Amino acid sequence: MDDTAPLNRYQLAELGSLLAEPARAAMLLALVDGTSRPAGELAQAAGVTPATASAHLRRLLDGGLLAAYAQGRHRYYRLADERVAAMLESLSLARATAPRPLPTRADAKLRRARCCYRHLAGTLGVAFCATLLRRDWLQTGSRGLFLQPDGAEALAATGLELTDVSQLFGRSCLDWTERRMHLGGPLGVMLTSAMLQAGWLRPLPHSRVLQPSAGGLRQLGILGVPLD
Repeated sequence: MDDTAPLNRYQLAELGSLLAEPARAAMLLALVDGTSRPAGELAQAAGVTPATASAHLRRLLDGGLLAAYAQGRHRYYRLADERVAAMLESLSLARATAPRPLPTRADAKLRRARCCYRHLAGTLGVAFCATLLRRDWLQTGSRGLFLQPDGAEALAATGLELTDVSQLFGRSCLDWTERRMHLGGPLGVMLTSAMLQAGWLRPLPHSRVLQPSAGGLRQLGILGVPLD
């Protein structure tokens, strides 16, 4: 996707046609967590044959929504970049305004904490981002949001192993369940990775859900993150 200019009507129509096919939509949603998957896995996620999946994957590649790379004998597919994930989240946000049935327990877990292109989203992600901003640990710079030195020290004191964050920037990403901002971009990815490594969060198999641990919730509480 190219964000240097707004979409014209023909590009918008092409984008709509790519998303209008349920099998292609299922493939994109399977990759929103930032993972890379082979064609066979995506065919299963979409409920189509391998030949049909290949045709759909070619269209998504040509349309700029997917990228692919080879590793050994296998070819893996992922979202082209974070902007594609943000677009899918925004579409989910628009869909969320329509009447919906009562939420299930699985919905509640997804809303509480989930992976959005490798960064923390949901109620916990929004609360974490809001806390960093409220305490002035996260401030706006020329390229986006930057973690300040005192914020990095506070996070490190809770046990998070952080790489050099001075050059990493974050982006505000509109959360589709909370309708508020969580932290995306390279900084959001790095902080979420540190939480996973520290055991604060645990990914559930075959799901975007991130399960917070008791220790992780305790450390987030120490940072001032509201956990209601």
